[in-house]
Amino acid sequence: MTLTDNDRAIAAFTMLSHAIVHWFELAIPIFLVVWLDAFEVNVALLGSIVALGYAPFGLGALPAGLLADRYGPKRLVLICLAGMSLSFVTLAFATSIYALAAGLLCWGVIASIYHPAGLALISTGVEDRGTVFAWHGIAGNLGIALGPFATATLLLVFEWRLVAIALAVPGVLATGYGFTARFDPTAALEEGTISRDDATESGSGSSFVANSRTLFAGSFLLVFAIVTVVGLYYRGVLTYLPELLGGLPAMDGIEPPGGLEEFSLGDYFYVGLLVVGMAGQYTAGKLTSRVPVARGLVVVFLGLALLAVAFVPVSTMGLGVIALYCGCIGFSLFAIEPFYQEAVAVYTPADARGLSYGYTYLGMFGLGAVSISLGGVLLDQATMSVFFVVLSAIALLGAGISVRLLTGSAVPPRVESPQNSAED
Repeated sequence: MTLTDNDRAIAAFTMLSHAIVHWFELAIPIFLVVWLDAFEVNVALLGSIVALGYAPFGLGALPAGLLADRYGPKRLVLICLAGMSLSFVTLAFATSIYALAAGLLCWGVIASIYHPAGLALISTGVEDRGTVFAWHGIAGNLGIALGPFATATLLLVFEWRLVAIALAVPGVLATGYGFTARFDPTAALEEGTISRDDATESGSGSSFVANSRTLFAGSFLLVFAIVTVVGLYYRGVLTYLPELLGGLPAMDGIEPPGGLEEFSLGDYFYVGLLVVGMAGQYTAGKLTSRVPVARGLVVVFLGLALLAVAFVPVSTMGLGVIALYCGCIGFSLFAIEPFYQEAVAVYTPADARGLSYGYTYLGMFGLGAVSISLGGVLLDQATMSVFFVVLSAIALLGAGISVRLLTGSAVPPRVESPQNSAED
């Protein structure tokens, strides 16, 4: 399917916005070393402050989705872009650790807006959703890669406060572009599927509980469980894989070229994993229009389960096999993203799409973060083998839930406003 002009306009807007979100997100860890000296604090305190900034990134997705239904996703995305940029500028003027904490907290709250709003926009405005979901994911990976690279490079030349301001410039430019972008945010819906009154009622506090109950009474309960499982696997792998790769016997004695000594060979393998992940996102995005999304989820989950248990034997092999393994797990880990995003669009009503994606990213970034602490305990108290066996079990659980989704009903529930329910 060829993208329409409206599809391309929404794709450009959301891809740019998605890249900017992760540009900011992955720039923050690079500042840690600088902030330790600038504010004369210990690692534990600064780590807690950074965690305070990241926490709302997942927890704020639910209210953000509710607001997207009420006020429209484009407006929310623009607020997100402008707010994140302003938050980084305020970081540059922080004179105490408390001011820094406030700036990071503001960033986290505002950044939480993007995923439910941006994905709701794609799901209701784009005809070829799978392709745009794929390109959208690729843009996010570019932001993940470029954010820390640009930050580290700029810190070699400039003082950190100037770097924080410089990093805000792309966000400001993206905001300006967003104001000029023109598209129909409901072009993919049948006429009469959703009205302004429906959106207002669905996004109101009075109908939040009723809409949530209706969503979870249907197939969305399974979709939410699937996304939470994805988050558990995703966070566990991406948090600890760089460290585990760096400690493999095959990496011993191999040093990066001059000037890059702070990086390990495992870090380069990790970057390669992210690059291959872009191919996974594109391929899966194309497949969402050709195979049932639940079937695609089953296949990818089974692949991730096999890859998890394969890490330990692969870790004893040579660099070539390890590189191939990283490519396979990168492809599979990011291939699942278009499938679960499409699943939300298939199994939820259009008039509560923002709320649906809000719950989705609460599960992905919020509940999924449990695997970070769980993984730390397993690697510290047990063994690497146990860690990957648990990851494999998590993926098998996701495959089982996806089978249940595949054999169930694909008709999304209709979320009704209190007024409509009263009339019935």
